[in-house]
Amino acid sequence: MSATGLKERLIDRIKEIDDEDILAEAYRLLGTDPDLEEPYPLNAEQKAAIEGARAQIKSGNYLTDNQADKEIDEWLNK
Repeated sequence: MSATGLKERLIDRIKEIDDEDILAEAYRLLGTDPDLEEPYPLNAEQKAAIEGARAQIKSGNYLTDNQADKEIDEWLNK
């Protein structure tokens, strides 16, 4: 379905909704503008953990999704 078609279906569906709670939730979901949101404040420990993770990635010390899934499956089967 095209973006235009999807927009039209959403608009039509929203026009049919009378439940104020559902409309408020839809507004909340659609009303968020990432450019206006403040970034989550991190403490020094969290920032250090992020920097450590970035260093691990740069050095190639990470798992792919498939590798992680395989390790999880092996762990669950123990």
